[in-house]
Amino acid sequence: MPTPIVACVPNFSEARRGEVVEAILTAARSVPGAVVLDRHSDNDHNRTVLTLAGQPEAVLEAVFRAIQKAAEQIDLRQHRGAHPRLGATDVVPFVPVAAITLEECVVLARRLGERVGRELGIPVYLYAAAATRPERVRLEDVRRGQYEGLQTEIETNPARAPDYGPRRLGPAGATIIGARPPLIAYNIYLDTDEVETARAIARKVRASSGGLPAVKALGLLVAGRAQVSMNLTDYHQTSLLTVTEAVRREAEVLQTRIHHSELVGLAPQEAILGVVAQALQLEDFTAEKILETRLQAVFGRDAFLEALAAPQATPGGGAAAAYSAAMAAALVAMVAGLTAGRAREATLAAQMGEIRRQAERLRLELAAEVEEDAEAYRRVLAAFRLPQDSEAQRAARATAIEAATREAIRVPLTVARQAANVLALAERCVALGDLNAIGEAVAAASLARAALTSTACAVRLNVQMLAEARQGEGALAALEEIEAGALLAETALRQAWRARCRFDLP
Repeated sequence: MPTPIVACVPNFSEARRGEVVEAILTAARSVPGAVVLDRHSDNDHNRTVLTLAGQPEAVLEAVFRAIQKAAEQIDLRQHRGAHPRLGATDVVPFVPVAAITLEECVVLARRLGERVGRELGIPVYLYAAAATRPERVRLEDVRRGQYEGLQTEIETNPARAPDYGPRRLGPAGATIIGARPPLIAYNIYLDTDEVETARAIARKVRASSGGLPAVKALGLLVAGRAQVSMNLTDYHQTSLLTVTEAVRREAEVLQTRIHHSELVGLAPQEAILGVVAQALQLEDFTAEKILETRLQAVFGRDAFLEALAAPQATPGGGAAAAYSAAMAAALVAMVAGLTAGRAREATLAAQMGEIRRQAERLRLELAAEVEEDAEAYRRVLAAFRLPQDSEAQRAARATAIEAATREAIRVPLTVARQAANVLALAERCVALGDLNAIGEAVAAASLARAALTSTACAVRLNVQMLAEARQGEGALAALEEIEAGALLAETALRQAWRARCRFDLP
């Protein structure tokens, strides 16, 4: 059965204070099974957009932690930016990716909304597919008046009562949570600083003013240029090329032109290929017409292995360890699935079904840790490259190095724990699995052991980088406990192999 994958794209009302954005990112990255795919920060908007993906429960928890951190760090009473906003965490849409429906995303949105209202005391409004009222389907309708306008209305106007949380507005404002299909956030910058020009073009192209279907648009001033800020809510109805050409025509009428454009967050591959097909007027064009796509299908080139072989610092050994452990988990899932399918006893089938479920969860978590490890190392490199010309700069650099090093300890420690868990599941497969498949369980155990050895080395090396060694004592103690448990599992695995196959493992 395919593993469900959900995406979530929370928007936070902060970009100018890098330390606050980093704190939110750290919170979002703290949950195994959820990975931050992208971050887009805009200082003029004073807004940061994250794209997370992973298992539904993991993403739900990661987003809650990010919302909690944003509420602690962002005061809407002091916030200024070009983009409309209602809260420290302004809007949180869940998006179905694989083996999950929009209706299931609605359930996730409502669960998150209830928890944010109950635990954090933040008013929550449900929108899009999760909306409980027709007038709250459109984001712009919910956000009308922004934070300042909602301050009094939330207490006095029944129509502005939140779906969850209190009927009062604190420094963190309110949060809008919902579920929707994928959309494309797309900005076009004009070769002028006249914001009225951007606003006039936005009125022409947006659906609500009789323009292009499935297009929302605002005119803003960003980085000294007029910007047409757009959301394409259905790129099948209006493509990136169609909206770009519409903006180009309107700009020419107003005696200006397009300077450049940008994507905010991630866009579906289908949407980008659609632009190519439309611009070149290609018939029956699909991704199969792309050379690299066909090479991947024929030769099975692995993008991660290509990156690993490249002459660059990341990805490195830590990412490779996570990848190895993820392969180990995949092998365990395979052995457990084969055994469950062939089992004559219901008890064994149930045991193997549970092992498979755990292995699949670990596989996804470890796959996410591949990028997490590379990102942790990139942050260490970035911290060491900070300027150190003044006392203040040296102090800031030292603080950044310490924070990055702690993260570079946390990530491999997490992988070590997960690898040890995979090793324990492999032992169960050797002891109970189908005899024709237990060799694969030994391969899984070997991969998991290699990952554990590598990450244990990384943890111990990085602890030595801390300014105060005592700050790493907890991590070292946890690592020793993990290694002790892994050793017990390995011993039991060897004994089970000997009992079932009548010879010792090398």
